[in-house]
Amino acid sequence: MAGVQKFKKILLIDQNGGYVTVSPTMPVNTKDTAYKVQISPVNEDKAGSVEGSFERSMEALMSSVAQELSKALKVDQLRVEVMTRLTGIERRIDTESLRGVEVEKCRKEIREIRDQFFESQKKYFDYNRTSPIADEAKLNLKRDVPNYPKYQLSQETIDYLKQPTFNIWHWEPNEMLSLLEHMYYELGLVQEWNINPITLKRWLLCVQENYRNNPFHNFRHCFCVSQMMYGVINLCKLTESIPLCDLGILLTSAVCHDLDHPGYNNAYQINARTELAIRYNNISPLENHHCSVAFQILSKPEFNIFANVSNDTFKAIQNGMIQLILATDMARHNEILEAFKSRVDNFDFHNDEHLTSLKMILIKCCDISNEVRPMEISEPWLDCLLEEYFNQSDREKLEGLPVAPFMDRDKVTKPSAQIGFLKFVLIPMFSALSKTFPQIEPIMVKPLIDAREHYERMQEDMENGRKKAENAAAT
Repeated sequence: MAGVQKFKKILLIDQNGGYVTVSPTMPVNTKDTAYKVQISPVNEDKAGSVEGSFERSMEALMSSVAQELSKALKVDQLRVEVMTRLTGIERRIDTESLRGVEVEKCRKEIREIRDQFFESQKKYFDYNRTSPIADEAKLNLKRDVPNYPKYQLSQETIDYLKQPTFNIWHWEPNEMLSLLEHMYYELGLVQEWNINPITLKRWLLCVQENYRNNPFHNFRHCFCVSQMMYGVINLCKLTESIPLCDLGILLTSAVCHDLDHPGYNNAYQINARTELAIRYNNISPLENHHCSVAFQILSKPEFNIFANVSNDTFKAIQNGMIQLILATDMARHNEILEAFKSRVDNFDFHNDEHLTSLKMILIKCCDISNEVRPMEISEPWLDCLLEEYFNQSDREKLEGLPVAPFMDRDKVTKPSAQIGFLKFVLIPMFSALSKTFPQIEPIMVKPLIDAREHYERMQEDMENGRKKAENAAAT
């Protein structure tokens, strides 16, 4: 009703003075029976109380609504902040990843530049270094059997080939191939494994081409180790005590034991984080690589000298070769020697574990047997080894890598390089082998003792010369 203030009481009164209830059934309001409208004030305290209660309720409601809205807005704001931070982190990760890739690319380029610089300083060129073994061309022969001349070996050469004193410096590469071929025929391996003669020639050619032109770890070293293995087989009459297949595994492992050696040892591979170290998880990277290359070659039909053996025989050959080549890692020297020494007093050729231990010692002995040979044969090998060591230490210094004292050209001498090696590695290992094969004592152990005494005298002479020079300078 217009003009009526809030919280006023409105009453309808009929002509008789009675109150009219407002409802759908109330009497009709006519001119004759018109209602009277009476407006009266409500109790002010009560009205104020109602109005205050209403206002307080509304305030509470609005406050609650405001709080809920605030919470919602805060959650939404937090969500925005979190998403913003996540987006920023993702961008940083992408940026850092790209930077990491770029850094690795730069490092690789720096290594390549260093390689080129270092190779230019060498006295020799490694024709194989520029192409990895994965390159298919590496496993294809540059020449085939028709250009591989056949040599007629004299009886004197055949007999001499069986001696540990054999002079490996007198033979050209093709002659060494013919001598290796002769070993397979003479031991009966060509017949035992039914090897195709042309396949044997091609396999030997491919092996030769996959030895790098290093000062020490080259094809002549391969021949040297293989010839010593052949000499030990004959000297110790191993054909009477070891199965022919195992002798073949020994000889073939010797032929393949350093295939594609890069001229830098395992310590360098690991410290420089090379592809080989990464591929083989820092576990004997070179020896694992030699095994891999050996069976890459054998996987090609034209080089597979085991093509005609049964699957079981091939598995035995493969497992045996892997076991022996991995044993040439000098990091395992003490482990392998101690295992052999624990069995040597009661050695049983029919015990597989004993036989495996013996084969591992045999290939280790042959691998580091240069000092068994006469001094005029062994000392040039020491020069080659030191040259390869010095090449590595020079590169390690250039790249800021750790340098082993025995490889540092500023610290090592011939006597210092050999005395400890003879005293603590060679003599103990060959002496342990002589307990099973006493016949090697005068032919192999004694030359090692003589070599140690030779280098001790050399060291003494060098020390005396140094003192004389110092005294002369002082006066």
